[in-house]
Amino acid sequence: MELYPAVDIRDGGAVRLAQGDVDRQTAYGDPLELARAFAAAGAPWLHVVDLDAALTGVPVNRATVVAIAAATDVAVQAGGGVRTEADVAELLGGGVARVVLGTAALDDPDLVRRVARSHPGRVALGLDYRMTPDGRAEVAVRGWTEGSGRTVDEVLAELADAPLAAVVATSIERDGMLGGPDVRGLAGVLATTDRAVVASGGVSSAADVRALAALAVAPAGGGTPRRLAGCITGRALVEGRLTVEEGVAACAPSG
Repeated sequence: MELYPAVDIRDGGAVRLAQGDVDRQTAYGDPLELARAFAAAGAPWLHVVDLDAALTGVPVNRATVVAIAAATDVAVQAGGGVRTEADVAELLGGGVARVVLGTAALDDPDLVRRVARSHPGRVALGLDYRMTPDGRAEVAVRGWTEGSGRTVDEVLAELADAPLAAVVATSIERDGMLGGPDVRGLAGVLATTDRAVVASGGVSSAADVRALAALAVAPAGGGTPRRLAGCITGRALVEGRLTVEEGVAACAPSG
């Protein structure tokens, strides 16, 4: 498992939101400086999100996202408002290693299939979910402001034929709350797909990272247990609850 420090950008600055709520925002300064600090500390990846674009579809922070890719020597995974083939091409052409499509995957599944085939190994599916009262993991869209009416399992099934590099699964209720990751929900995602799964939401400590690294789910048909490919964390790092070095070390048990 690999660590993905998060850099979320809104109005040009680095921020963290609690459960995706723009009215519960904490600012953390210059996103480029934050990204450089994470890279210098040994992060193998950076997870960069244009929050303004996620909400509106207008990529107002794209220049900053591309600048982060150019200024650091680690792989950058970028999402937020990636809605067209031109968006994907611009980000990949700007040095981003992998793009994440969320809302677009629900609105236009064929778009996801096309760009995944055009850019092998460089397109991921973002599934941001909330648990409904009846226990379903409903995928949210448009910066988490709307429910899609569709579950994580349903979206994964529809896109089973798309050659995706990874699935980024985010528990919205846990995101930015430092209350621990949704281990049970992530186990369900691992059991549903054979793609690499990157977990997001709730990480507060090295112990949380170790718990994710230790998560193993046996495939229905038997064989080698499935493990997470990555772990995204943001607030725990910027608030000093976890260092990049500690996070990287805690990822090791998954091998």
